[in-house]
Amino acid sequence: MALTGKIISFQIGKPQLRVFSGLQLDTAMDKKMVKSSLVTKKEIKGDGIGNRKSHGGPDRVICFYPYEHYAMWEELWGRKLPVPAFGENITVAGMKEKQVYIGDIFKIGECLVQITQGRIPCATISYFNGEPDFLKKVIETSFTGYFARVLEEGTLNNSDSIELVQRMQDRVSVLYGNEVYFHGKDGLEGLDKLLGVTELADVWKSKAEQRRDSLSSM
Repeated sequence: MALTGKIISFQIGKPQLRVFSGLQLDTAMDKKMVKSSLVTKKEIKGDGIGNRKSHGGPDRVICFYPYEHYAMWEELWGRKLPVPAFGENITVAGMKEKQVYIGDIFKIGECLVQITQGRIPCATISYFNGEPDFLKKVIETSFTGYFARVLEEGTLNNSDSIELVQRMQDRVSVLYGNEVYFHGKDGLEGLDKLLGVTELADVWKSKAEQRRDSLSSM
């Protein structure tokens, strides 16, 4: 169960109006690196969300993105990407989606956090990075990054280590959950596995239940 991660970069940012190809968006994608911030069960102090209807909430306080994927995206698009290209709070090494399981509890500095779901990216990723197919490719790969809720509040520093302290289940990794959610992997069986994870974020539970009910009635 030994799994440790390294913070490559820690960043926060408040929403601001940005114009992309004539389209005006209120977005917090353009986050800036910081040395530390207070993390509560509701938010990272100094961080914000542009679209609260579709994003945010206690199950999605911290957004992680694996640093290892940057090389793949940079090769695909033929240029260097800025960090955080995905608007993530923590760019992390050693914790790819296939290594992290929904429900995993990690110690980061003073904080205890629990992984709740894969990220559901939106078109802002494409606008922000100037690549129309970015969102499509992220979903195709299931390399979306993931979210965590906060179990114990405290100060998070960019030099903190990340250590797995408890694995609640070993059937549904973030990668597998993404493949079920975005690509229907394993059909009803996949949805049952996903819904069998008690620690799953409520928004994913609701949508997975709807899909299972729909498939069951066919």
